[in-house]
Amino acid sequence: MFLLLLSACFAGCKKDNNVKTQIKVQLAVDSKIISDYLTAHSITAKQVDSAGVPLGIYYVVDTLGSEDVVITSSTKITVGYTGTLLTTGTRFTSTDNFHPSLILGQTIKGWQYGISASKVKLGGVIRLFIPSHYAYGPFPQPVLGLPANAVLIFNIKFYNITN
Repeated sequence: MFLLLLSACFAGCKKDNNVKTQIKVQLAVDSKIISDYLTAHSITAKQVDSAGVPLGIYYVVDTLGSEDVVITSSTKITVGYTGTLLTTGTRFTSTDNFHPSLILGQTIKGWQYGISASKVKLGGVIRLFIPSHYAYGPFPQPVLGLPANAVLIFNIKFYNITN
């Protein structure tokens, strides 16, 4: 009986539950989805990198804006935005009638990296193409209607940026 229990324990350990591996595999899937979308829609986007390592987040600056500002994780941004599920084109969130103020460091990682990399200025408009790992990851968001591993597009207009 003891040997049977011991064998079952070792058999369970053979599964690859390495989170880093799972993230890497999903990021490769998401990157292909984003790359195919950009190509199919003839969109030229820049990829965000961190210390020379590409993150899989892409951005397009539609309007640069004016008035240079420094953007950090503690920067307060007042924005209007629309969020779309890239794979279906379904809009899942929008600020049509209001402009929330958010602390950048309290938003999803895709916003933090993408907004910082875009060098957007006051009045600017950008589009972010965000792989699931930098949004909600493997966790579905039923309130928003998002499945697990949702790849997202955000169109963001900056009304105010303060430090």
